[in-house]
Amino acid sequence: MTDQPLLVIIAAANVVGSVPDGWWRDRRGAAERLRDRLARDGLPGHEGPVELVLVVEGAAKGVESVPGVRVVEAPGSGDDRIVEAVTEAGERPVLVITADRELRRRVSESGAEVAGPRTVRGPS
Repeated sequence: MTDQPLLVIIAAANVVGSVPDGWWRDRRGAAERLRDRLARDGLPGHEGPVELVLVVEGAAKGVESVPGVRVVEAPGSGDDRIVEAVTEAGERPVLVITADRELRRRVSESGAEVAGPRTVRGPS
């Protein structure tokens, strides 16, 4: 057991892509809007401290970290970077936000909990 806050790793591309709102026209802007919503709202429904990490890849690279949300650029696959981050967390509690079934399987095998995009997006 650790006294570190819950580490919440968000797959930006997966969460942004879960709602067809034109995100594909400006992937970086969509990731920035998600980052800003996370910085404002935190993890809805969760009591206690959390560390929010937003993993970006591809056209969303260049999004800066802000107070409350650390942005990590994946050098290649965002999914691979997320799995690495879960492994690096060791015994720390981790929640990964994604709808990708294969990523859910991979991080679950490494001990992370998983939840879908609505956890941070809210109802559409």
